[in-house]
Amino acid sequence: MPFQFSDLLAAIALFFVLEGMIPFLNPAGMKRALEKLLTLGDRELRIAGLGSMLVGIAILFIVR
Repeated sequence: MPFQFSDLLAAIALFFVLEGMIPFLNPAGMKRALEKLLTLGDRELRIAGLGSMLVGIAILFIVR
């Protein structure tokens, strides 16, 4: 199955929709989460980012 540019655009659009849901539905919770994020060290943020990437890759393998 060849790569379609429209697939990439659809994925980016879905990312923006999901990113916007939290501040839209719970702005106070989003502020608290960002405040907590500022207190984390670089190591913890890197581990969280790695975990997020691995989950995303796993989901892609399952879906595709």
